[in-house]
Amino acid sequence: MLNYRKDLNEMPSYDGVERDYRIKVNANESTLSLPPLVEERVLNRLANISFNRYPNEEYDLLVEQIAKNFSVSKSQILLGGGSSEIIEKVFHAFGGNGRKIIYPQPSFSMYKIYARAAEAQAFPFDLDEKFDLDVDSYIKKIREVNADLAVICNPNNPTGNALTVAQIEEIVKNVDCALLLDEAYVEFYGHSAFSLVKKYPNLIVARTFSKAYGMAAARVGYMIAQEDVTRMINKTFMPYHMNTLSLAAADIVYQMRDEFVPRIQMTVAERQRIFEQLKNLRELEVFPSQTNFILIRYEKAAQLQEYLDNINIGVRYFSAGAPSLKNCLRISMGTRIENDEVLSVIKNFVQGK
Repeated sequence: MLNYRKDLNEMPSYDGVERDYRIKVNANESTLSLPPLVEERVLNRLANISFNRYPNEEYDLLVEQIAKNFSVSKSQILLGGGSSEIIEKVFHAFGGNGRKIIYPQPSFSMYKIYARAAEAQAFPFDLDEKFDLDVDSYIKKIREVNADLAVICNPNNPTGNALTVAQIEEIVKNVDCALLLDEAYVEFYGHSAFSLVKKYPNLIVARTFSKAYGMAAARVGYMIAQEDVTRMINKTFMPYHMNTLSLAAADIVYQMRDEFVPRIQMTVAERQRIFEQLKNLRELEVFPSQTNFILIRYEKAAQLQEYLDNINIGVRYFSAGAPSLKNCLRISMGTRIENDEVLSVIKNFVQGK
């Protein structure tokens, strides 16, 4: 009989099974691939890769770019396989038997899984009925449980709302533990708290190329923290954990990130347009968003999701596994044409047409 690690069978897992939907707005991905000029330069760069060499040079080049953009030392930057790997390693660094990790819920579903994998004690902190985080109560709870790591996803996934930079600072300056700030969607919000890293040694900021830069397939993310923090967290990574292809592509994308600004602006404009349209449907509760998606609550959400699925449109439905998200659907922003069709289908369903 195979002797697996203790409790592995009870380990929660992430459902990553995807369908090839005609309109795919269920995963918060960018609806567009790379801009043509960026894609051309990425392909040219990939054509000149030395496949026989480890990715030291490509790693260093991307770190140098990111550090220069944020006006920090290269030693303050770590790269990972999307911000997800960064988060997992932070949980590992501050976790362990008997140690405590606190995070809001509902939020990124992997926090629960990473806490379990880190063998830490998880303390989910409930958002209010509007999915807002009570900052004072969160600070109080962090102190009360004597947390080793606290987490904030800002803007929050899957609810879409965001804290101000002042609210983030209020938390980080009033807790003694590490604070991980997950900024996966911050480009759509426009208000990053990365500047607080210089002031607060307990702040760690995680970012990703997957959302605003449309590189979900490449799996590239980065972390910003003070040097002594990155030095310790770097110990949790294996050697050469990033591949050269992804690093080289991300290096070009980051050089040409201004090419993505119009797309980000388009996504924000579409989000606001669809939000205003959905608000007119009295049967729906539509939550304000600072991301590339919108969350709605609808009494017949399960039936609507099934109908959308049958016509090959993918949205995210939250089942009984997330009680506070009962009857909620999350809709990523697609192109204007895609958004119009999704909106039309929802309107017709809600109005019984």
